[in-house]
Amino acid sequence: MGEGKNLVGVDIGSSAVKVCQVKETRRGLSLVRFGYVPLAPQVITDGQVMDSGAVIAALQRAFSEAKIRQRECALSVSGQTVIIRKIVVPMMTPQELDEQIQWEAEQHIPFDIRDVHVDYQVLRRRPEASQMDLLLVAAKRDQIEAYAELARSARLKPVVCDIDAFTVQNVFEHSRGLPEDQTIAIINVGASLSSLNIVANGVSAFTREIANGGNAITEEIQKQLGVPFEQAEAYKCNAAAAREGRAPLVPPNVYAIIDSVTNAIAAEIQRSLDFYLATSGQGDIARIYVTGGSSNLPALITAIERRARVPVEAFLPTERIVVEGRDVNQDSFHQHAAELPVALGLAMRKEREARAA
Repeated sequence: MGEGKNLVGVDIGSSAVKVCQVKETRRGLSLVRFGYVPLAPQVITDGQVMDSGAVIAALQRAFSEAKIRQRECALSVSGQTVIIRKIVVPMMTPQELDEQIQWEAEQHIPFDIRDVHVDYQVLRRRPEASQMDLLLVAAKRDQIEAYAELARSARLKPVVCDIDAFTVQNVFEHSRGLPEDQTIAIINVGASLSSLNIVANGVSAFTREIANGGNAITEEIQKQLGVPFEQAEAYKCNAAAAREGRAPLVPPNVYAIIDSVTNAIAAEIQRSLDFYLATSGQGDIARIYVTGGSSNLPALITAIERRARVPVEAFLPTERIVVEGRDVNQDSFHQHAAELPVALGLAMRKEREARAA
């Protein structure tokens, strides 16, 4: 729930900077500006910025090429410095909760409470038990400040900082809605990190980040074929299209490498799913949706479905987005559409937002 104009969504990922500017129209959510600037390998490693100058230059180029004049933006963070917990607290008023949340957080956050920024959302009130369910989120202040400083150095004005998994949920809810009577899993497979968000009865019930993603495939192709990173990335991206005759042929062993690494990624995802099912007491997962750049790989969808034994579907975050801006590079937009769930989710944020309580 928010007021004011939409912020520019800025996703500083490990493989590229992606920026989206949207507006609400009678036709729905419309994309009016879009920018995409790739980052060289090792510029960002494990969520840590190794070359701030390269990121700042990419941000400036993305805004310039997309012709975005608005400076107010929304950023997101992810990785091991972000903690998300679903907790139960006694019933209390919003004012009491604001006063108590730091103490409650200390019981669940494995960091010094002075080093983290804490936020929360009330998921459900249960007066009959005198309890309420909260979604508690904590992120290291230094990581938030590092990303905010990158934006400020690029002459941007960061207004909101979100969590990757929740931005993807926002896009999914806009496109498909959240089922009130089922449990689903939404997986965003990025370049170096994959986020898992299990939504039970319309509410986020479990999140986990997996330190694996599409770059693992590229690096294995690079290693086994002895080719540069860029060539290995091209082989990976062309593999699915080549099988359908829509791209140049790739070396036959590329497919075996993709199958092997996607199976390893699927195994890590399954371990997280098994942990949730063993500890939540909730029902089985009805369907899994996969988004992110690697969702274009049929081998990944097949590997996850084989292990999870539930239907798995690739989710394109742009499926309900109307492209309205004449300045949007259509070829680039469609080429990178699967990589945009975080940037689009951030672009849905508003200047002034109220907490659900």
